[in-house]
Amino acid sequence: MSGDTPSKKVKRFTETDRTTDFDAATQKALEEIDICQNEIDSINEKASEEILKVEQKYNQLRKPFFVKRNQIISSIPNFWVTAITNHPDLSALLDDAEEDCLHHLTKLEVEEFEDIKSGYWIKFYFDENPYFENAVLTKEYHLGCATPTSESSQIIWKEGCSLAPNAENVRGRKRRHEPSKTFFGWFNDNVDPYTDDIAEVIKDDLWLNPLQYYLVPDVEGEGENGLEPEDSSSSDIDDGADDEENKCTSK
Repeated sequence: MSGDTPSKKVKRFTETDRTTDFDAATQKALEEIDICQNEIDSINEKASEEILKVEQKYNQLRKPFFVKRNQIISSIPNFWVTAITNHPDLSALLDDAEEDCLHHLTKLEVEEFEDIKSGYWIKFYFDENPYFENAVLTKEYHLGCATPTSESSQIIWKEGCSLAPNAENVRGRKRRHEPSKTFFGWFNDNVDPYTDDIAEVIKDDLWLNPLQYYLVPDVEGEGENGLEPEDSSSSDIDDGADDEENKCTSK
């Protein structure tokens, strides 16, 4: 699965270029190079069209194996949260409450549109959980228009359990991020979908081979005897954050 990379615009040989102070032999050579470049660009455009057709064909061939893989994954408890927390880019997004929330994630799906240049969607399926009412959260990317857009499901948070990033929710979390750098901050951020690195990581890395991340041992941050070191300087704040989180996790 891969998106189509726009071809670079090559500066064409113009009349102004022809009046530049070149000797006759150089001028003739430059014009011949320009003709060759036009032919190369034409072939590249045809190649891009053929590559898209091949991608579409193999997307269809892969689809039943993605379905079968998800069916098998469903028999492994906490598969997706383990793969995500072991992923170096995605784990950096998660605070403690979000990681707890993702323990209720039962299935992940990514699918490109039939015209793969036009976009794709990512779906997160959840068991009933103490955080929100939605069974499925979808983020959809429309990249084939002049101004790319994305849209996210509206999350129906349960009372007192919102993980939406704002000043009140972010304050005191054990792992501190800018609001847009948390998982749900990313999910709700639709400002610039064309530069959404997290979506690209999910689509082109995690989704294609989650097993490699599920099997990575989670040893980062462990101290002696496998215990995570505590930061005593922030213990009072953390206790307050834990109290807020426990109101949801204990339901």
